[in-house]
Amino acid sequence: MKTKVIPTEKFLKNVPFIEEVHIKDGLAILLDNQSQAFDVIRNKLDDIETVTNCIINKIKTHSKTRIIYAGAGTSARIGVQDGVELYPTFGWPTDQVAFIIAGGLSALTRSKENSEDDENDAEFQVKTTNINQNDIVIGIAASGNTPFTKKVIEISRLNGALTIAISNNPKGKIVTEADYNIILDTGGEILTGSTRLKAGTSQKICLNLISTIVMAKLGFVKKNMMSNLIASNKKLRIRNKKINKAISL
Repeated sequence: MKTKVIPTEKFLKNVPFIEEVHIKDGLAILLDNQSQAFDVIRNKLDDIETVTNCIINKIKTHSKTRIIYAGAGTSARIGVQDGVELYPTFGWPTDQVAFIIAGGLSALTRSKENSEDDENDAEFQVKTTNINQNDIVIGIAASGNTPFTKKVIEISRLNGALTIAISNNPKGKIVTEADYNIILDTGGEILTGSTRLKAGTSQKICLNLISTIVMAKLGFVKKNMMSNLIASNKKLRIRNKKINKAISL
């Protein structure tokens, strides 16, 4: 029986080989392929709006709600990129953000490919993170089938958390486990299977949209400015003064 190829693993036909063309042409090929991520996101704005509304309502209902990002490999790193910026950009409390990463924190800087299959570690991390009905868990997986991420979503939902799956595979298993899902069907990559490219780009855009609108609607943005930014250095203190002055006008 022939095994079906996951969309993100498909080989793109009729595309020049980037190692054989002029550097500028190779860059243009990569850029054109990456730009498709914007079209995919645009076509999913309704689903992204639904998820954003759910997150806002959850946070308004539970003052201590945590936003928890879960994933493996590239997807985990993209989730961390989004989550760690919530405090300096918006002043969102650091104790209301958490990460569940296949292989642990060290996997952020060193690839641990086997960790994405470790469902026992997923169960352990959910337990130690004490995920409960007040939490929001966002599971991210390009393949949509990562066992670690799927298990995190499954147990988190059983624990009463609001669960959201972001998958680049329409038939990804994590989609069936979450309360809500966003399917970013970006298809194959120029560098076959390297989801750090188009799939990763779409995930980052999606999370950017969600977290920014969530924070804006919760009052952490005024006049399109970072009214609650944490002024932790000279540059930011100067920026903060300018923002406060502009808001007061």
